[in-house]
Amino acid sequence: MKKTSLRQLVTVGAVTAVTCVLAPISVVLPFSVVPVSLGFLAVYLSVYVLGWRWGLVSCALYLLLGLVGLPVFSGFSGGLAKLAGPTGGYLVGYLPMVLVAGLFIDYTRHKAWHAAGLLFGSLCAYGLGTLWLAHVQNITFGAALSVAVLPFLPWDLAKMAIALIVGPVLRKRLGR
Repeated sequence: MKKTSLRQLVTVGAVTAVTCVLAPISVVLPFSVVPVSLGFLAVYLSVYVLGWRWGLVSCALYLLLGLVGLPVFSGFSGGLAKLAGPTGGYLVGYLPMVLVAGLFIDYTRHKAWHAAGLLFGSLCAYGLGTLWLAHVQNITFGAALSVAVLPFLPWDLAKMAIALIVGPVLRKRLGR
């Protein structure tokens, strides 16, 4: 069994803190209940810095901090009501996003594969979040998709592009 270093634990804590700072920064657009936030960007970068295993730990810690009520979710909100509400599925969707994107990033070297990993990971989060939103709002999957995913694709593609540029630099500088 591999021992966990103090440096690794501190890095996980720091990345979780950065996620807690970035994710609440959001804008709610007039046509949707889902805000544009920096949460996806924070999660994308955490995968580069931590890899998929520790990225999952950081993501789970972030969700737990929000669950207990700290204002770390979009719009500086937190608590069980936020996780159980319309956008809760997108938050929980961070976990499969980290797993899928992280596996691509950890086990491939080419940026095209990294981009594919970020895209497929995001699709996992979109799928879970959209199913959740459709259930909570009692609307069809297509209706939920049209208000909560499609308008946000350009924003999320921009976040992916930023992560593809900044992520490898962070990974290299932090010795991963």
